Formats: sequence, C-alpha cells, structure tokens
Amino acid sequence: MKLAERVSQIKPSLTLAVDTKAKAMKKAGVDVVSFGVGEPDFDTPELIKEAAIRAIKEGFTKYTPVGGIDELKEAIRVRFQEDLGLSYQLNEVVVSCGGKHSLYNIAQVLWGPGDEIIVPAPYWVSYPPMILLAGAIPVILPTREENGFKATPEELASVITPKTRAVILNSPSNPTGSVYSREELEALGRIILEKDLTVVSDDIYDKIIFDGRSFVNLAMLGENYKARTLIVNGVSKTYAMTGWRIGYIAGPREVIAAINKIQSHSTSNPTSIAQKAAVAALGGPQEFVQQMRLEFDRRRTYIAERLAALPEVRTALPEGAFYIFPNFSAYYQKKIGGKTIKDSLELADYLLEQAQIAVVPGVAFGEDQCLRFSYATSLALIEKGMDRLGKALKG
Repeated sequence: MKLAERVSQIKPSLTLAVDTKAKAMKKAGVDVVSFGVGEPDFDTPELIKEAAIRAIKEGFTKYTPVGGIDELKEAIRVRFQEDLGLSYQLNEVVVSCGGKHSLYNIAQVLWGPGDEIIVPAPYWVSYPPMILLAGAIPVILPTREENGFKATPEELASVITPKTRAVILNSPSNPTGSVYSREELEALGRIILEKDLTVVSDDIYDKIIFDGRSFVNLAMLGENYKARTLIVNGVSKTYAMTGWRIGYIAGPREVIAAINKIQSHSTSNPTSIAQKAAVAALGGPQEFVQQMRLEFDRRRTYIAERLAALPEVRTALPEGAFYIFPNFSAYYQKKIGGKTIKDSLELADYLLEQAQIAVVPGVAFGEDQCLRFSYATSLALIEKGMDRLGKALKG
C-alpha cells in the first residue's frame, strides 16, 4: 500500500520515542531515571477528578458542540480576563483535544503551499512537522545561547520574506525554559506589525514561571497585536491533566469559526467528561497551581546547581516551564566509556544504555549542542539521576 507523500516529510517525535524506550526498559526491570517526559508528576487535583466522576454519573457522556461547551468557553474567557486582562467573546474561543491538536488546527486553517512560517530554534519538536503537514515551509531561525535562546528583532527581520505568513512564539519555552519579557516582545512586535505577520503564541507553560517574573504574551501589548495573535493554551501542564486532552485557542472569530469547521470533520468535540473536568480546573481554587510551581522552583534550583558543577557543561537557570537545556558539546568527539560521542543523539543513547538516565537529545529541538532534562520528577530521583550522570561522564 502506497503512503501519502506528506508522511515521508516528517519523523516520529523524539521526545515520545525516548519516553517509550525508557518505559520499556522499566517494564523489563531496569531502574531508569527519566528526565525525558514533559508532564507534571503530580496527580490531578481531587476536585477536578470529582467533576469528571459527577459528569459520568449525571450522564454527560454524549456529543457536545464541536468547539466545546459554552460553560467551558466561559471559564476560559474568565481566566483570560482575570489573569491577563484580555477580553474574548465565546465565539472567539475554541476547545480542542489538547494543545497539540489546537496547534495542528491552526496550521491547517491558516497555512498552505508556499507559505513560510518562522520557527525560532530551539523549538518544540512538533512545530516543523505540523507546518509541513499543512503544505507550508518551516523557516528555522537559530537563536543564541548567550541571548537565552530568545530571538532578537534583528534575527527575526533577517529571515522575513514576501512569503512569510507567521511566527511561532513559545514562552515559557520548551525546551529551554526561557521567558520573553515585555520589552523583548515589544521589540519583536514592531517588526511583526510592520510586516503584517500572524503570531501563534504557545502559552501552555504560562503559569510555571519563576523569580517574580510576570507572564506577558504579544496579545497583551495592545488591540493591534491582539487582532493578529492566536493564543494556544490548555489544562495539561497547569493542572497536571496531560491525559485529559483539553486544549484551547483564543483569537479572531473568523479564524475560530474556520477551526470549528475543520474540527467538525476530524475529531468533532473534545471528550465531554474531560470538558467538565476542565471547567472545574479553570473555575475552581487555584492554590494547587501555586503549590506545584513552588515545588518546580525547588527542583529547578537543585538540578541547575548539579549540572553547573559538571566539568565543561554550560547551563543557565531556567526562567519558566520545567525543563533545563544544558550545553554538553564539550563532550562531543571524545571517548566516554570506550565510545566516541559524536552528537546529542549518541550522548543521549549512551546515558540511557550505560547510566539508565533518559534525556532528550537537543537535535530533536533544532539545537544539537544541548540535552533537554525535564525536572517534572521528584527531588530524590533528580539527585539519583545527577549522581549517575556525573559518573557516566567520567566514563
């Protein structure tokens, strides 16, 4: 059976591949410390689970409107207003089957053959494949370690062409943990306005931010920016609900209507039960979010100190999310444990096979000099993993 040509343009997600291999080793009895998976290790709060159980008992198990129930859209609208000062109507919000689905829908609705979409690197692994699957062209914009892996106005301007349609901004960033300040976004925003670009603002980690920083996205800079921005968010990272698969988009109503149309012919509505759980998450007490953030902060400080203490490893303290992205390139072309390490993929393989540490190679994110560590795991496991890492690098 012949496969469609578009399938040959993309590769499986390396982050999911690492997680799958680590889980298979664990199942076989190997004591693997995993820094690979991008999901909170906390349980979903009880009030959210209770809302789902109540939905089942009350028979809320049928189809809902394609783009989500109004009750959930209202909860999303209120969060935008209270947390960010952004006002949206219900017809400017659509709910999808996770943040990834939301991003995929945007690509399908907005981009086509010949369109160029700017993706600052390091980037989340699925941005380029989604662009390719829409028939468009991902234009990778390398950023610099010394700038915190954040795009500068000069760098952005250098890759814009008459075919450029949009730029994707992810802050806090997966994989780097970098966070754009208001001033940095204003500088980028002037170019975005001048060139009449759309912005996809991936805000999925907006509540996981450290050191007293304030979260800002482009839409918050003014109505002229809001009109060209699509905000993507969801409940997965903020409320430890990765498996519930609820993401959402806020943006111009004509785009939201088009996404509803596409979704009506693909997944239709997100799971009814998960929608009710998301209402409870967004509309209920938010103390859990702060508690989780404080725990991530403790882990962030510890893992950063341990990594910085390793010989020839460069790392910065992440500003948000729950990832750290240290530079291990000093170990390339060297022999470790009898093997010459050529790149991030070989180093990640070596650490998994020889030290039973699962990390994601930086090449998956467009930056081969680094490895991504998720610290969404306990301090005890982080300590064990860092001890193994130090020994493994000595060979």
